[in-house]
Amino acid sequence: MAIRKIPCLRSIGWLVVLLGLSACARYPLLNPRAEPPADYTYIIGPGDSLEMFVWGNPEITRTVVVRPDGKISAPLVEELPATGKTPYQLARDIEKELSRYIRNPLVTVIVSGFVGPFSEQIRVVGEAANPQAVPYREHMTLLDLMIAVGGVTEFAAGNRATLVRRINGQQQQFRVRIDDLLKDGDISANVDLLPGDILIIPEAFF
Repeated sequence: MAIRKIPCLRSIGWLVVLLGLSACARYPLLNPRAEPPADYTYIIGPGDSLEMFVWGNPEITRTVVVRPDGKISAPLVEELPATGKTPYQLARDIEKELSRYIRNPLVTVIVSGFVGPFSEQIRVVGEAANPQAVPYREHMTLLDLMIAVGGVTEFAAGNRATLVRRINGQQQQFRVRIDDLLKDGDISANVDLLPGDILIIPEAFF
């Protein structure tokens, strides 16, 4: 009986592989080149570390961390929303708050620890060595992302990986070729990334 089942099991195995390949094939390959928005500017997010310099007032100058609720607290500045603003915009808001206590305050905000808003982070799930959300950097590529997450596991099916991207308000899914990039050095597989991309790396069939 066991001998008769072997061909059937092999057939089932090949069927699973073929179904997996056909599922992957229904997604188009991602265009290697993707330009970020022309007006792209870094937006502050929860967890960012900010250097708040108040010129001529060293007792107020300090490092603050954006709280999970998106606000910061500092001397003379309490419960000030920071998430969703550029460093320049936040500096102007801090100046407005400080002007109630200091004449003509001059503030500079420098981001020293980057996290960014969740909407702009690039998420990596599945068979990455270290799945995580990575802050987006301008002109970031798939190779940069693989370095950040430590590559893929030995169980990864890199060439069946897909990338989810929002285009014109709609989520679309594309194929990417991680194995070709990392194992074969095929630089044409090194696609550009955009804020909010999601990379899904499936497990290989055995």
